[in-house]
Amino acid sequence: MFLLGVCLVSALFGTAMVFRAATGMVASGAELSPTKLVVVQLFSMFLGIVAFVVLTVIDADLLAAQWKWLCVINVLLLVALVVFGVEDNTGNKSWIRFAGIGIQPSEVIKVIYIIISAKQMTWLKEYRDMNSFLSLVQMAGHCVIVFGLIVVVSSDLGSASIIFCIFLSMLFVLGVRLYWFALGGAAIAAMVPLLWNYFLKDYQKERLLAPYDPSIDPDGWGRNWQTSQSKLTLASGRLTGVDEAHRSTVFTGKHTDFIFSCVGEELGMIGCILVVTLLIIVVVHCIRVGLHASRTFDMLICMGVASAVAFQSIINIGMCIGITPVIGITLPFFSYGGSSMMTMFAAMGLVSGVKYKLKPKLFSLY
Repeated sequence: MFLLGVCLVSALFGTAMVFRAATGMVASGAELSPTKLVVVQLFSMFLGIVAFVVLTVIDADLLAAQWKWLCVINVLLLVALVVFGVEDNTGNKSWIRFAGIGIQPSEVIKVIYIIISAKQMTWLKEYRDMNSFLSLVQMAGHCVIVFGLIVVVSSDLGSASIIFCIFLSMLFVLGVRLYWFALGGAAIAAMVPLLWNYFLKDYQKERLLAPYDPSIDPDGWGRNWQTSQSKLTLASGRLTGVDEAHRSTVFTGKHTDFIFSCVGEELGMIGCILVVTLLIIVVVHCIRVGLHASRTFDMLICMGVASAVAFQSIINIGMCIGITPVIGITLPFFSYGGSSMMTMFAAMGLVSGVKYKLKPKLFSLY
């Protein structure tokens, strides 16, 4: 109940900020409906709470046992992107839209990846040598396949990078020896020129280099425009925020990827500290549940969810303050997006399910 309560407070707080951001954008001529955005967020929150309860009551083991079907679901989601995917203003083909409803499959894929990876890593630890070369190849191969498919199908470097961060975090808490990380880092460094020259598109290269290379957009009106406006918006809020008459320039994505900037403008540094505190509480609670779990599988589930929230938050806030590339990462529970909201609550349900064990006989599934 504590985890659900913190998530609800964060989601309601985020919904209020989405409404404020959308209202300001409408006042500046943007074609948005603040009421519609709030309805979508609240409905997604309701579905997320249902998923939270279901995944609290049902053991993740039952889902992991059907790992083959989960793999099929991931593949079908990516195939659906190929056939029905729609590009957004960032160049990513990461949305499926029909009847005015948008679904981002990569959000679902993240949660499924955590479950399958926890199953795979637990099996390798219990029945094989997890530090053997063959075991490492199997675990890394799973990550590379998911990472590569997301990049190839949707060009969504943001979601793919979160998959990679989840993999590294789960590998570390599993107990893989550090020299494998060093060897893996060397292998990735050797592959970077190949990936850079033959796989990444020009706009993706510019997006990755823009925060660190002033020559890419010296005037701040091109690739760095959103980041420049975001920093101005954050700075305008000072300690306690500004009133409506002193709002800064409205920019694209203020209610989605740059919702943290809206919080800074509306509530100042105090509001930003509150957002960061809520996210830290969620991450720390997930880690705490994982550390007290009695099984490797449960621990990996919790650590995978904690790393997803942590890295998404770090990258998103870094985007808003100009220290990380703008790669389309939402701020968990705060950014506008029904897919993100539902899957985050579902992921928290997995953690809650670990905390909930052993279950009352009424809900026992064994």
